[in-house]
Amino acid sequence: MRDKRQRAKHRQPAGPANQAQGFPPPGLDRHLQPLLGQDYPALLKALQEAPPVSIRLHPTKRFEHDLAAVPWCSTGFYLDERPSFTFDPLLHAGAYYVQEASSMLLEQVFIAAGLKDRELLALDLCAAPGGKSSHLLSLLGPGSLLVSNEIDRRRCSVLQENLWKWGMPNSVIANSPPEHLQALPACFDLIVVDAPCSGQGMFRKDPFAVAQWTPALAEHCAMTQRNMLPLAWEALRPGGVLIYSTCTWEPQENEAQLAALVAAGAIAIDPLPNAPWGLVRSEWNGAIGLRCYPHRVRGEGFFIAAFRKPGEAAPRKAARTGPSSPAAVEVTQWLASHTERSFRSQQDTLFVVDARWSGVLDTLDQALKLVSPGAPVAELHAGTWRPHPALALSSDLRQDSFPRVELDEEQAVQYLQGQAIPAHEAHAYALATHRGLGLGWLKGAGKRWNNLLPEAWRIRAQQAKAPRVSWSRTALDQNEQAP
Repeated sequence: MRDKRQRAKHRQPAGPANQAQGFPPPGLDRHLQPLLGQDYPALLKALQEAPPVSIRLHPTKRFEHDLAAVPWCSTGFYLDERPSFTFDPLLHAGAYYVQEASSMLLEQVFIAAGLKDRELLALDLCAAPGGKSSHLLSLLGPGSLLVSNEIDRRRCSVLQENLWKWGMPNSVIANSPPEHLQALPACFDLIVVDAPCSGQGMFRKDPFAVAQWTPALAEHCAMTQRNMLPLAWEALRPGGVLIYSTCTWEPQENEAQLAALVAAGAIAIDPLPNAPWGLVRSEWNGAIGLRCYPHRVRGEGFFIAAFRKPGEAAPRKAARTGPSSPAAVEVTQWLASHTERSFRSQQDTLFVVDARWSGVLDTLDQALKLVSPGAPVAELHAGTWRPHPALALSSDLRQDSFPRVELDEEQAVQYLQGQAIPAHEAHAYALATHRGLGLGWLKGAGKRWNNLLPEAWRIRAQQAKAPRVSWSRTALDQNEQAP
């Protein structure tokens, strides 16, 4: 999963702690030793150890496990080792998201800001690969709308796949630069800026983070952040909340960036005044933040802070529209929720959002490049509408709208590799499931079910190169048979 560091065009693959050569990078001592004092050697030691592995569970796609909890996240859990996630059907079903534990602090800040269960228009400005967006979708009230934006087109495709597999409705995906927010003044109730940064907090997860770090990179990132934050602040409604985070410890990329917000009247939110769990509370010129250091917490380097914009916004005027086409009427029968919906067709795909957001969506469409103006539910194929791949994983899919073909773990992996499924009398469309969770669509062809899983979503590896996940039934069976 991609972090928010500035990256060169060609990067090395992420790997385990591997910084024996070239660590610490030149100049790091001058930047971090004054900040940590006597703790600095302990940090350097921790940065050369193996990083912890953690996942965040989907709130409704539940499965049995025996994992240790991440204390600051109600759905976060640690694993003892890094398994072969690729060969776990539950990952592909969107039952969990592999995410670094420290970044799950978003939940604590969200709650402290009084946002839980409220119906909000939210923006995740730098959203790829989707960790914080999927977390926000789990935290926001069911009537909320989340806009997940990513400026990079390639990373936006990754974001789209991850959010579609997460399967929660009222999600919009955009591919626009921050400057486009100038057309959306005082628009959003919540904006999350997980800013591109110099990435010191990822040193033990990714050797490339060490190789690319220089004091000049930190200064360049600080300039990028300095240009981005005022645009986000102007797009925030009065009374709204802005959450800012990075995966670095540089004060110039963290506390110093927030000085302009404080000068503009921003009201700091203190999420955890007592700083439990080994967190470090930072207070500087009116800004309050939380810092994570790997020698103090079971997680990577991270910084997060939140502010409320002064004032109170007027209530939004709700816009309600019913189904707009015969296709929409047919597709409505596939959906579980009974809320009034607004449908939009774009590039032979039919998208849906709660009708209360249809007017807002018109405004967003004029300002941003929307690559997914809602949750995709159907796609045009050979002149007829068929269920979209994302609908198979959606929590809004009506359970009895299609026949279901339950697959065991071996069959599910074969399906995810693109293979057809043998059948006796297979006709029309059916939902391939594993442990009751949707994986994708099948098309009946008599003695087999043809595989409709998108090529980009298929497993390309031939065999697992790491242990299977602990909740894998195959692994559990093997453990039970062991003497």
